Amino acid sequence: MTETRFATCNLCEACCGLALTVEGGRVTGVQGDPDHPLSRGHLCPKAVALPDMHEDGKRLRTPVRRTADGWEPMGWDEALDLVATRLADVRERHGKDAVGVYLGNPTVHSLGAMTHGTAFFGMLRTRNRFSATSVDQLPHQFVAQRLYGHQLMLPIPDIDRTDHFLVIGGNPMVSNGSLMTVPDFARRRKALADRGGRLVVLDPRRTETAKTADEHHFIRPGTDAALLLAMVHLILPTATPPPYVDGLDELAALVAPCTPEWAAPITGVDARVITRLAEDFASAKTAVAYGRTGVSMQRHGAVCQWAVQLLNIITGNLDRPGGALVPRPAVDVLKLVSPGHFDAWRSRVRGLPEFAGELPVAVLAEEIETPGEGRIRALVVNAGNPVLSTPDGRRMAKALASLDFMVAIDVKLNETNEHADVVLPPTTALERDHYDLVFSAFAVRDAAWFNGPVLPKHPDARHDWEIFRDLGLRYAKRFKPKPFTTLRLRLNPRTLLDVLLRTGPHRLSLRKLRRNPHGIDLGALKPSFPGRLRTTGKRVDLVPDVLAAGVEAVAAMAPPEGLLLIGRRHLRANNSWMNDVRRLTKGRARHHLLMHPDDLARHGLRDGDDVVVASAVGEVTVPVTASDEVMAGVVSLPHGYPAASANDLTDPAVVDAVSGNAVLNGVPVRVGPAPRAVTSSG
Repeated sequence: MTETRFATCNLCEACCGLALTVEGGRVTGVQGDPDHPLSRGHLCPKAVALPDMHEDGKRLRTPVRRTADGWEPMGWDEALDLVATRLADVRERHGKDAVGVYLGNPTVHSLGAMTHGTAFFGMLRTRNRFSATSVDQLPHQFVAQRLYGHQLMLPIPDIDRTDHFLVIGGNPMVSNGSLMTVPDFARRRKALADRGGRLVVLDPRRTETAKTADEHHFIRPGTDAALLLAMVHLILPTATPPPYVDGLDELAALVAPCTPEWAAPITGVDARVITRLAEDFASAKTAVAYGRTGVSMQRHGAVCQWAVQLLNIITGNLDRPGGALVPRPAVDVLKLVSPGHFDAWRSRVRGLPEFAGELPVAVLAEEIETPGEGRIRALVVNAGNPVLSTPDGRRMAKALASLDFMVAIDVKLNETNEHADVVLPPTTALERDHYDLVFSAFAVRDAAWFNGPVLPKHPDARHDWEIFRDLGLRYAKRFKPKPFTTLRLRLNPRTLLDVLLRTGPHRLSLRKLRRNPHGIDLGALKPSFPGRLRTTGKRVDLVPDVLAAGVEAVAAMAPPEGLLLIGRRHLRANNSWMNDVRRLTKGRARHHLLMHPDDLARHGLRDGDDVVVASAVGEVTVPVTASDEVMAGVVSLPHGYPAASANDLTDPAVVDAVSGNAVLNGVPVRVGPAPRAVTSSG
């Protein structure tokens, strides 16, 4: 029998609705759901590969443990007993901070990980918590907490109604949004053009988004803060901020030296162009600025994201249709997640401050390597691959190999969990319930959707929430948690979700969502400030002290010299995973280096040569491709490819001085010919 079942792709932040053809217990067709209120029929190649991931021959279906002779299957009870016991033993012997936690991006794509994983990780009571947040988005959350009072109060571009969309270091044509859930960006970009609006992109690479823009300007990596502050400087004399905003005079004094003439030699963007960009943005009927990984993953990431917010605020485009608005999702995630705190404690070795209970991942390896009280001796990794996604992956791999104990919750072996003692495999997306607790809070339109399993799970399989429940209940025998934590672990995610929906702003229920398998449209984003602000007096202070201090470092910038490395995102890949799915990786290898033809000639290289790319921490050998898509002085290499990953060139010692986010863009590198293989004759 052939059926059509509806689902939501959870592989990236776009949250595309799917119509799946199911026949004989297998998914035989994947199409976009035209009735989904957000994605409207759009899907990308990653969604088409969902059945491949479900049927992947490398996928684990039972727990395994590492032995001297290789990986050995285990029963669930034996594996869960072993993991809970070893974690508890380490805590008893060395203290709670001796157990570390690393959470990969897929954690927030899973309903069960959000309802039960967070409860289990909280039971560990460790200060050594890390996640992918401090690789690519910490500056966003840091600035939101400082300006608006909550780390997840992120004003989202109202792309469907704006007249002027300024994108700095983002590529939504490929990502379909990132901290901006915007599936089918291509159609939305066309609608922007059809209504006479403009798209302007600043990026050191002519990205897929830049190729569709009305204007694209190359900018040197790591210098965006200078250009953005110069735009703020130019706009401030005619600023029209909302009445609940304070600090306008202080801001004007702070950015007084940040003139276009100062920014031009640093950024490589002509002063006249900077002036016109500011005038066009300020004079547009509605406008919104958006910056993403290109500006977050650099030395001045927090200042960049602050300046992006300043542009929206001082032009009156904050909390305004066509500007930037905060969504009101069916589940109020702001009530579930801590508003965030900063510098409540610091890392043991380098003394970097925590944010919202997490330390910067740039210190993870040293916290494992360095002897002393509080050293990480056991690690829990959920749905992550820090060896391929965090700075200096080779060093990270060595550090993981030195742990007393490591457990990974993941569907298959990867470069990180090959160092684990035990791997606990959860079900995949097609086998479990799905509701987007987090990404509906970043969507360009308010909507809600719930999907049950498309395929039944194997009788011996465990959902991730069941793994966390059973680990937590075992761990609770040694370290008693609060009664509510135990109750939360025992409840089904559906029960918890239903309570959250019924008490949310739209008073929905799980039953109502199940009666609407395509999802429910809750309407366009609406103004909600100052009422929803979480700040003292419900006011916005434009110049938080820690960000003002960051401007001093920007003011001291000089034009960068030599070659600078930036990353690159592909539509057919997803961060550090999905690079082994044949449907997505067939064809030409994508881990090659892009280099401007002038730079190739200057270094005596040719298109197609194998080259060595070296940095302060390591080197990789890759083929190089001549491309005028990158500006002169810039080379581009993606991360997440075992053959050659950009993160192997990034230095964990270099972080954003304000937030502690890793620096993966604007990395100084050297490029030269790879040694030729020596052949013998005779």
